Amino acid sequence: MHRTFARVGLFGNPSDQYYGRTIAFSLANFWAEVTLTPSADAADTAVRIVPHPVYDSTHFASLEQLVTRTSTEGLYGGVRLLLAACKRFGEHCQQHGIPLPPRRGFSLSYDTNVPRQTGLSGSSAIIYSALKCLADWYGLGEEQLPAAVRPGLVLSVEAGELGIAAGLQDRVVQVYGGVVHMDFDAEHMAAHGGAGRYSRLDPELLPSPLYIMYSENPSESGKVHSGVKAKWLAGDPEVRALMTRVAACGDEGLQLLLGHTPTGAERDRRLAELMCANFDLRHALFGDAVLGARNLRMVEIAKSVGAGVNFTGSGGAVVVFCKDGLEQAAALRVAAEAEGFTLVPVQVGPETAPLPNASCAPSS
Repeated sequence: MHRTFARVGLFGNPSDQYYGRTIAFSLANFWAEVTLTPSADAADTAVRIVPHPVYDSTHFASLEQLVTRTSTEGLYGGVRLLLAACKRFGEHCQQHGIPLPPRRGFSLSYDTNVPRQTGLSGSSAIIYSALKCLADWYGLGEEQLPAAVRPGLVLSVEAGELGIAAGLQDRVVQVYGGVVHMDFDAEHMAAHGGAGRYSRLDPELLPSPLYIMYSENPSESGKVHSGVKAKWLAGDPEVRALMTRVAACGDEGLQLLLGHTPTGAERDRRLAELMCANFDLRHALFGDAVLGARNLRMVEIAKSVGAGVNFTGSGGAVVVFCKDGLEQAAALRVAAEAEGFTLVPVQVGPETAPLPNASCAPSS
């Protein structure tokens, strides 16, 4: 069994898809687990994908229940994720001359507590957990399947096999864990097999207290990218300019977190303002209709109590910094729960793999 944590984009998101800079961290509050169970019969070579009893159910007590379930859980469960992960794993090994020893068959099953369709990377958590199970089963270690190639492999499952709009940020954080600053410089990526420059940040540098607010009835994660990528690829000057400013949020956020001036209360104020500015740029890029009324309302609630707020990913959840402390957080909780939103304090996930070249956060 392998577990992968959800992730939160703090600054710079969504510039990871546009050669920008981002800061993100793994979120220990939520995770996905995949279990590989060997066949009891040594002669049985079959591979079985086990549907989840809730997320892959095809039986509903009534049409009303079907509508309610699919509205909150989405139309797709995890079976397609496991199938696509197995397919890409096999293809990757073939393409790179990695021999897989003969093994008996197995079944793959999954479970997850990541809130559905909230932009917390629940899908990639399932996929990466499955890839880790397969690597273990076939005896592939760091030499055959190094951590450096794993984010791209996970992304190839989602974007290549399933057509999910996604970038590297989520997968980098889920492979390496902890808090990571990512610089997706185009020249560097071209020279390093599509990988960016990654550096660690001490979780103690994050603003505190941080909270995740999410909706139990979110819109589809991923659709916020609609239209913008095509405009960016076409060289649209407005989109290009806005994405440059989004990337700059990652730069300024890094400097603030590293403790450069200002410090103390002024630093916290600037961090909160930067989170809001980062979201406002996203708002300008995608607009009301794409971001969705429920998502926009979460941001409004956070701003109404004076907190800093930004999307965690592609929509459905926001990360909130209560710069004025627990009293502000209490007011936020009351306002959030009054409108049916859930609020949880952030638990940062552990580091799970060493970064390439033992990178550390730049000092300036």
